[in-house]
Amino acid sequence: MQATPLAIAEVILLTPRVFGDERGFFFESYNQRAFCKATGLTVEFVQDNHSRSVRGVLRGLHYQIAPRAQGKLVRVIQGAVFDVAVDIRPDSPTFGRWVGEVLSADNKRQLWIPPGFAHGFLTLTDSAEFLYKTTDYYSPEHERCIAWNDPDLAIAWPLEGTTPRLSDKDQRGAALRTLR
Repeated sequence: MQATPLAIAEVILLTPRVFGDERGFFFESYNQRAFCKATGLTVEFVQDNHSRSVRGVLRGLHYQIAPRAQGKLVRVIQGAVFDVAVDIRPDSPTFGRWVGEVLSADNKRQLWIPPGFAHGFLTLTDSAEFLYKTTDYYSPEHERCIAWNDPDLAIAWPLEGTTPRLSDKDQRGAALRTLR
């Protein structure tokens, strides 16, 4: 496994070692020892989630507040998404900055998004199946949402002139400036 810190160093792009031939492929999608060695982090995952979205669905930007903040290890097993992490730690020098990566079934990359970050993704293919591990359990009373199109964030979503498909919750996302 190769770990590459992104422009916000705490967000890490993980590229697995894939063994493949004309029959198909094999790779370890998660190995705790390899994750710890590659990232220098020791985390405990307590919940796995699986979602499916059609083209143009934008989910996020979601996060949970303390004491139920979540770290996430995310990957795509079918299709492709543009995945985004936003630093929402008020005292961070990178507060309000975002990083984004294309995650796909083809590239098999994963993204580690630590607690203190909001997360969202845009489905780029006809459909995409998204898996993620979390470091804390889902807690509706601690869940929050930042507006996907907050001008203070200016996320360069690859919408190509289309309007994203949003849930009611995501349509009501708050402005980043309300967090400070």
